[in-house]
Amino acid sequence: MTQLRTAVYSGTFDPLTNGHLHILNTALKFFDRVTLLIAVHPKKAPYFSVDERLEMLKELFKDNDRVIVDHWEGLLVDYAKNNKIQAIVRGLRPTGDFEGEYQMASMNKSLYPEIETVFYMTPSELNFVSSSLIKEIAGHSGDVSRFVPNIILKRMKEK
Repeated sequence: MTQLRTAVYSGTFDPLTNGHLHILNTALKFFDRVTLLIAVHPKKAPYFSVDERLEMLKELFKDNDRVIVDHWEGLLVDYAKNNKIQAIVRGLRPTGDFEGEYQMASMNKSLYPEIETVFYMTPSELNFVSSSLIKEIAGHSGDVSRFVPNIILKRMKEK
């Protein structure tokens, strides 16, 4: 029996953007299963609660059994180890992401030597998009429809 190639893609996803979606879809070309993991930061005040994000993401991926949606409050490497996940997926934008991501990948590797971190580039038409910008634009009644999936857009309009 062949072992599944598994990865975890972690973020606050508050909200999930089309940039996140691009990274996830790219990862699915190389991995059999990807866990989309909502990273919970107790000191942050999110736009959407963890339950709201779980609900939206589960709805978005309800027809894709290769995407697992979960949440976690601890270290990402502990989640990966506990769930026998082989790789961490990270997205890179040309906005200075690399240095911090490289440092985190190095630390994760030192904490859990069996884990690999895989970086995927965000496409140029989305490399300036961030959840923070989406929330700011939406907060001023701006149009973010090009930057988030329809399910997320609908929920943002309801808020």
